[in-house]
Amino acid sequence: MPESKLFHDVVRNRHSVRNFLPAPAPDAVIRAVLEDAQLAPSNCNTQPWQIHIVSGAKRDELSKAILAADDAGRITPDFSFDLRDFHGVYSQRAKDQGAAYYQAIGVAREATEDRRTAARLNLDFFGAPHVALLFMPAFGDNVRAAGDMGMYGQTFLLSLTAHGLGGIPQTMLGFYAETIREVLGIDPSMKMLFGISFGYPDTASAANAYRIEKAPVEESVIFHR
Repeated sequence: MPESKLFHDVVRNRHSVRNFLPAPAPDAVIRAVLEDAQLAPSNCNTQPWQIHIVSGAKRDELSKAILAADDAGRITPDFSFDLRDFHGVYSQRAKDQGAAYYQAIGVAREATEDRRTAARLNLDFFGAPHVALLFMPAFGDNVRAAGDMGMYGQTFLLSLTAHGLGGIPQTMLGFYAETIREVLGIDPSMKMLFGISFGYPDTASAANAYRIEKAPVEESVIFHR
């Protein structure tokens, strides 16, 4: 079953890309990825996603505005996020991921300023020529719509991989939701969940050379028979 094998490879080849080549992806390829992602499932087929693709000069303008907001301490998330909320194995997994990344790019644990510089690469989209910003309307406690957005995001990421591109989902971009709405003229009723920077991976980059091990199925799945 060659189709099944292809899916197997795509899932296992997908990883978070943190350094990109400057060459933009062709419009036709981006369109194909978006058409794949549009087929993602959603509660009652509500399809709550509104996706803003930012490239070229507008991408540079947006990055500059987000960096300025960060310098000014202007943090305006629509949804809460705090690493300190994680506990137990979930906290440890987050710490392990951070440690592996900083080790791969040669940033020591005690190098506070270097770590801040590395973290701010998020705000320049890790050098990607494109960024997809995922917005949604507010419904109730937002949990169901956020789940739909996650399914859209994963479909988008897998399609990027299938088309020879790479991407990285970035919660950090959501910390600057108001700045992004201002730059792009987005209605305040639309709430930003996260962004996905994407493009052609720089395969020579140390930031893209490491991989994080996933927990075995037995740690996440309980069979009832």
